Amino acid sequence: MDMGKLCVAVCVWLGFAVPISAQTTTSDSVGVDIKHTSKGFQFTTPDNKFQLQIAGRLQFRYAFSSDQDPLTFDDYSAPNQHVFKINRARLKVGGHAYQPWLKYYFEYELGASRLLDFRVMVEKWPWLSFKVGQWKMEYTRERSISSGKQQMLERSLINRPFTIDRQQGASIYGRIDEGGLVDFNYHLAALTGMGRGARENDDKKLMYVGKVFWNFLGDGPSISGTDLSYHEKPQASIALAGATNTSPYTRFSSSGGGELLGYEGGEPGQYNVDQWVLETALKYKAFSWQSEYHRKRINDRLSEDTGHLAGFYLQGGYVVNNGAVGTRKPLLEVAGRYAYYQPELSLPDNSEEEYTLAVNCFFNGHLNKLTADVTLFDFDDMSLNLEANDWRVRVQYDFSF
Repeated sequence: MDMGKLCVAVCVWLGFAVPISAQTTTSDSVGVDIKHTSKGFQFTTPDNKFQLQIAGRLQFRYAFSSDQDPLTFDDYSAPNQHVFKINRARLKVGGHAYQPWLKYYFEYELGASRLLDFRVMVEKWPWLSFKVGQWKMEYTRERSISSGKQQMLERSLINRPFTIDRQQGASIYGRIDEGGLVDFNYHLAALTGMGRGARENDDKKLMYVGKVFWNFLGDGPSISGTDLSYHEKPQASIALAGATNTSPYTRFSSSGGGELLGYEGGEPGQYNVDQWVLETALKYKAFSWQSEYHRKRINDRLSEDTGHLAGFYLQGGYVVNNGAVGTRKPLLEVAGRYAYYQPELSLPDNSEEEYTLAVNCFFNGHLNKLTADVTLFDFDDMSLNLEANDWRVRVQYDFSF
């Protein structure tokens, strides 16, 4: 039995076993509470000591002339293709056990047979919580937002070189002075720094990640795209994050550790990577905004060469028929993004740019939505006198249950 089938079997067993056992062992109960929420089907025991949430998500995508962002000059001359695929097929299981503040969560990608997330959280105190397992690091807003709650159809071209993605380790986090002028969230983590699925480190050095959000208006925007609630009071935050790591890798993704262009597969501890990001976010009266500015230094400890990378994006959107918020009518949003990436700061004329316009139709918020986007990519490698540009069109239907 492969991991996908095993995961489904375990979740089905839990879905039936928890309600049955709770009903048969609690003589004075009226039964397990079962309902459907934004987190899927939810089973809760009468004493609220156990809760199980099971959800699924399917994402269907069409693209022309390609679905992937072009990385090299040759990618711009690749043959045009019509792409239709199930882009994501996720199974999500979460809830709490023994106490409402002792929480768990895991997520499995059925299409690629990958265990993406598995973690246990102790969230008894708002100002001090603990987490252990594997999850997407709280480093950039764009990557932290679930692929099912994004404003745009997909993340920007700077996500690939700068994301830390999923790592294994432990974290402390919390929120201080909720609602006050010095309201802020913080996350501090110590990790193996080897990416998703890695069971051990390559050396004795760990990855360290820290992030602080200042919610200067008393409350920060939720980690999701689009202002679907029409916030009468603005919610905004400014965040600063940093990370340091020594490993064989110069980039990470859902596949695990990998290499950026120009960096070969590394030896244990070959690359020392230091990076930071400054980001902003706002939601107010159907308008939403977010941005990130990145810097990254890669030191090859074998060759003693050092690379410096930079990039940013600006993104905003507006729900045009915001008068329908709170009704059963679909909501229509128009959003745009500009992204700029410099793979090496010592070569200022080499850059990649992205211009994207997207339209969202929300039938039931992010749980049931249709998205279309059109993107213009521009590529300049003036050190080799190479220039190119290309268009891409995509349509995506996202369905959660």
